[in-house]
Amino acid sequence: MRQLAIHNPFGAPVFHEDTVSSTMDVCRALAAEGGVHGTVISADFQETGRGRAGRPWDMDRGENLPFTVLLRYPRIEAAPEALTLKTGLAVSLAIEDFLPSLAGKVQVKWPNDIMIRCPAQFDGTAPGAGPAGVFRKAAGILAEARGGTVFVGVGINVAQKNFSGLLRNKAASLALAADTAPGPESRFILLEKILFRLYGELEAPRAEGAESDSWRGRLLARLYRRGEVVTFVEGAAGSGRELRAALAGIGPKGELLLRVDGEAEARPFVTGELRVY
Repeated sequence: MRQLAIHNPFGAPVFHEDTVSSTMDVCRALAAEGGVHGTVISADFQETGRGRAGRPWDMDRGENLPFTVLLRYPRIEAAPEALTLKTGLAVSLAIEDFLPSLAGKVQVKWPNDIMIRCPAQFDGTAPGAGPAGVFRKAAGILAEARGGTVFVGVGINVAQKNFSGLLRNKAASLALAADTAPGPESRFILLEKILFRLYGELEAPRAEGAESDSWRGRLLARLYRRGEVVTFVEGAAGSGRELRAALAGIGPKGELLLRVDGEAEARPFVTGELRVY
């Protein structure tokens, strides 16, 4: 394990490993050893990387950016509300900082994915397809907690250009979406920009004495499929409880707001996922 020479506004070290089981596993070990708030571990390759509902994340060695941030709070209730969504907002903003040609093309899919509009030649069977291109998943977020210790795992497809199996029609990378393709060596520049944005979304409002609700406005401006009729699977993955409704927005605690046709008020949902494929 080596320490990267990048700026972390949390004031904690940023470590890197060539190969890990997962950055989440290593971060848990760092926490057990007394790792401080804001400590980061990234890697070239994860052997057992996973996302929401235990879904595996296949990645090419040295071309993507998996990392986990250790956050410590006195108790879980003291952690920022909507932490996963705020992380998604920070990641989406940092991607546009990193690659300005992607400005306006990066969206946050509730509750934990980053979607990027890819060129039209990606073709068209997915939602959002058309002359302007199609949205595909380029990053995912997984937050887990043990008491007041929170582990925020992020995985971003950066330079990878080929995806196998089912991912061929679902996944994309920054290199596939951008006018100027980033190389693998630029991953740590992106990581530094993400940490800057993440600090701004999680820590800066608290340091000023009051948490601001302004994050919702920034998120709504890039909320994937906002205003469209979507299929929503309520509860745990595979529950079978589907709902067709218009995606109205995000509530103050990060809940998804859906408006069923004929109902005056939008319903809030705290668990579930959008079905987009």
